[in-house]
Amino acid sequence: MRRKRTLILSAAAVVAAAGTAWIALPASAAATTAVFTKTSDWGTGWQGDVTITNGASSAMSSWKVEFDLPAGATIGSFWEADMVASGQHRTFTNRAWNGNVPGDGKVSFGFVGSGATPINCLINGQPCAGSGGGGTTTTAPTVAPTKPATTAPTVAPTTKAPTTAPTSKTPTTAPTTKPAEDTSVPPASNLLPVKVTNDTGRSDAVYLYVLGTNLTTGKLGYVNADGAFTQWTGGGSVPVPAPDVSIAGPGNGSSKTIKMPKNLSGRLYMSFGKKLDFRLTTDGLVQPAPWAGGDPNHDILFDWSEFTLNDSGLWLNSSQVDMFAVPHVVSVQGGDGVTFKTGELKDGGRQKVIDQIKAQPDFAKSVVTRADGTVLRVLAPGKAADAGLMSATYLDPYITRAWNAYTSKTLTVVPFGDQPNTKFFGKTSGNVMNFTDGSGKTVASFTKPSTANVWGCDGALGAPNDLVVGPIARTLCAAMQRTTLGTLDTQPSGGAADFYQGEPANHYAKVIHEQMKDGKAYAFAFDDVQNQESLVHSGDPRQAGIVLSRF
Repeated sequence: MRRKRTLILSAAAVVAAAGTAWIALPASAAATTAVFTKTSDWGTGWQGDVTITNGASSAMSSWKVEFDLPAGATIGSFWEADMVASGQHRTFTNRAWNGNVPGDGKVSFGFVGSGATPINCLINGQPCAGSGGGGTTTTAPTVAPTKPATTAPTVAPTTKAPTTAPTSKTPTTAPTTKPAEDTSVPPASNLLPVKVTNDTGRSDAVYLYVLGTNLTTGKLGYVNADGAFTQWTGGGSVPVPAPDVSIAGPGNGSSKTIKMPKNLSGRLYMSFGKKLDFRLTTDGLVQPAPWAGGDPNHDILFDWSEFTLNDSGLWLNSSQVDMFAVPHVVSVQGGDGVTFKTGELKDGGRQKVIDQIKAQPDFAKSVVTRADGTVLRVLAPGKAADAGLMSATYLDPYITRAWNAYTSKTLTVVPFGDQPNTKFFGKTSGNVMNFTDGSGKTVASFTKPSTANVWGCDGALGAPNDLVVGPIARTLCAAMQRTTLGTLDTQPSGGAADFYQGEPANHYAKVIHEQMKDGKAYAFAFDDVQNQESLVHSGDPRQAGIVLSRF
């Protein structure tokens, strides 16, 4: 299963697997109970499972779990149960194959949600604790609200971090031979050389930051130019300034090599003319979020690459998931001397992206310009909508049209390219699309997503790290981003010429892909479906490169 993205910068992403939110603790071993466990939390959403225990000596033939969602909370995809929504109340009932639970037996179902976790739980009309209570919730540690704050930077990643180690993947970019002057391949090392080259033509000072999670310890921290990792300390309930951990970057026309330690996952930031403002809380690192009102980094020209370096190699990608700002090429050279690279724009590509976005009335305000005339960034549609620069319902007409198309025909999802016989079949009933496997068993259900859900590939399209619901969710999101859902009835399918042809369309993703020399970009979270992402990988990395391109 492919990764969504490589970033792990949130304490919640690290501890989520151990975090358990109990709707209520069982009061009696003889009672029938339902226990909610938050199995993962990525800041903008969470995955939860409910385990029902039949404490009686005799079997029960059916079950019903119901609870309330606090204001602003939602549930998107769900599995192993049917769901009925009424306002903020949710009722889950068994499916045909899992209603019979023997005495002392257990059964479980799950869902992906956002916002606060459920309260006021009932199992078969009785408190989920078995007696009394049923409305007390103790949640696992989380970081930040589910939407960017309007007066301060957000905490934790803007997109979901992986909860499992990434799997090896064959690079999709064409290899380039080593430059003639590079006659040697560096030896294997636990410190990977990363060469950053400044070809921008700009005179601004460049500052670099290597920030992430130590995958061995789960601790958040930063790395200096020599590759030494230091854990963050301090922080408070009110964000406090982080220490200055910037690394002086290369001037125009020059390069600088820094080191990256193995077992690190995070971001390499680069800023121009001014250092970035990072803050620390008791929960983690406050990242720059220039789409949020009051963010001190709003007027700074900056960008980042994302990476994971572990025993399985290096994954390195440029990212336009949140914004398009500083064009840069990412590369990795393996032990065999072959170099893979991606992220290179066509000549004049940055300006062409800016001009074409400005020419789209619905997107034009997402181009952010500083008082001195410098175009700082083009915000991705979801971030532009969060900032009030774009309609929050832009995609709604298309979503409704595509979703309703499968009331009268079947959607076939084949999520694994190397497993063509693994198929799931979707049909829409009301506002829910139910998927069955080859045996006819319902294995996943999705409520109709909102525009924000599609932009973020979250909420109703939240993708748990499993082999069924998550792969279907990511396939649905990619198809809706590319406006192929509803017209191409096997997904994934089609190619670049088929993408973004419907209206309303994601013109942001469309023009960025068009301006890349190899057509590859990470213009939304699941752009790796059908290998459209700007990612390089080597299982035996010897050196990596980032070239800040001319603009």
